[in-house]
Amino acid sequence: MADVRELIGTADVVLITLDSLRFDVAVKALEGGRTPTLARLLPHGWEERHSPATFTFAAHQAFLSGFLPTPARPGRHPRLFAARFEGSRTTSPGTFVFDEAYLPHALAARGYATICVGGVGFFNGRTPLGSVLPALFQEAHWSPRTGVTSRTSAEAQVGKALERLSAHPDRRVFLFINFAATHHPTRIYDGSQHESPQSQQAALKSIDAALPPLLDALSARGTALVILTADHGSTHGEDGYFGHRVAHPLVWTVPYAQILLHGAASLPTPHP
Repeated sequence: MADVRELIGTADVVLITLDSLRFDVAVKALEGGRTPTLARLLPHGWEERHSPATFTFAAHQAFLSGFLPTPARPGRHPRLFAARFEGSRTTSPGTFVFDEAYLPHALAARGYATICVGGVGFFNGRTPLGSVLPALFQEAHWSPRTGVTSRTSAEAQVGKALERLSAHPDRRVFLFINFAATHHPTRIYDGSQHESPQSQQAALKSIDAALPPLLDALSARGTALVILTADHGSTHGEDGYFGHRVAHPLVWTVPYAQILLHGAASLPTPHP
């Protein structure tokens, strides 16, 4: 596990969620050569983990308090981030422990600019429920171009992220992106009539193609801890289930990776 406690203040923190992406779909796309950017970024492939929830809102509430997906193997697994509470058994000397309830608030208190680039409806700000998660950030951005019905949503989301990163050249950033493409309707990416693992692979391919400029920009800023994960998976008729928000292995098993990017730039340590 990375010593995140030592990184806070000297590195950008980037949390990327690939909404609804199944573990098996991510692995097959990688092995089939459909995600070359991710293949270069993840030489050892995806790690199999279990999500703390089966749908977007609940999963992100957990993620943003430090409960990222848990390794899919027995054991007590230390967390990268943890809101302080009595009796926690998953913190370690390298865990960034904070007194605030949410990670964006904790990083903002330490001088970070906190930026949300939304994708699915829980980030669109159009309803009280769709405003809960974006309100955790100093900046929240969403438009129909970044939503689930836009075939170019990944490109639009990366474009917005690049714009906002450039607005903070001398400040550390917590960047959160919820990629919408892998959430249904993924059939818009391959022209099929129904949702399927194959249409989700096609959607993931569009995200992979959009990532290089973002990775370049992050590297140019200096050090960045990048976490890539799905919030949950989705079923397509397996065992009679469709969609998510059900306790099925295809829903709770997700792909996960964490990468430490080292760039040439060196930003000053932020101050509250």
